[in-house]
Amino acid sequence: MTFQNGADLGRRPVRGPAVPVEIQAGPARLPGELTVPDGAGGLVVFAHGSGSSRLSPRNRAVADELTDAGLGTLLFDLLTPDEETDRAKVFDVGLLARRLLEVTDWLRDERVARLPVGYFGASTGAAAALWAAAEPGARVGAVVSRGGRPDLAAERLPAVRAPTLLIVGGADDLVLELNQRARELLRAESRVAVVPGATHLFSEPGALAAVAGLARDWFIRHLTATGPPSGGRAVGA
Repeated sequence: MTFQNGADLGRRPVRGPAVPVEIQAGPARLPGELTVPDGAGGLVVFAHGSGSSRLSPRNRAVADELTDAGLGTLLFDLLTPDEETDRAKVFDVGLLARRLLEVTDWLRDERVARLPVGYFGASTGAAAALWAAAEPGARVGAVVSRGGRPDLAAERLPAVRAPTLLIVGGADDLVLELNQRARELLRAESRVAVVPGATHLFSEPGALAAVAGLARDWFIRHLTATGPPSGGRAVGA
């Protein structure tokens, strides 16, 4: 398998197998699955929400769409089994963000070091992704949030430099309002994408496919392009 920057997006990539990995993040050892298609143009790290894991069927459906489009993916557990029972840790966005940054550092080995990295976060995982992307020196090419809680990272949002897509269900009224308010704090390119009629888990027919398509297009645009993330905010929601 060849890992390189710059996928040939004109042909269907060879997805390749999901490789089981174990990542040392501080004192924790976190299981995950790394998939890198031949000629991958970027790699997306998934940050799941509270009560979920690397086995989330919604995140895995999005990951399949991304790998079919020539992007690598890493799904992993943000917390150990013991930590998952501690609600203080489940909602400790700072801790989750540190884990995400440690995992990103782990990725920068000789196999995938050339690939630009993006974050896909759901619920509290989206807050962790944005918190991590706001850290000084963070090398994150793009962020996508699905039904996220960016308000939990509100004080960090102005420091996010990565282009950010906030995907929200049209019937998820409270979360939609929270995301619209959060976007006002973002200074990087950003957009709120509303999936009509979808609720928080995007369980309605076609809703999750819409999420996957939006995420795919955002990451292909921002991870496979050359040069640093552009500044400024996108017009419209």
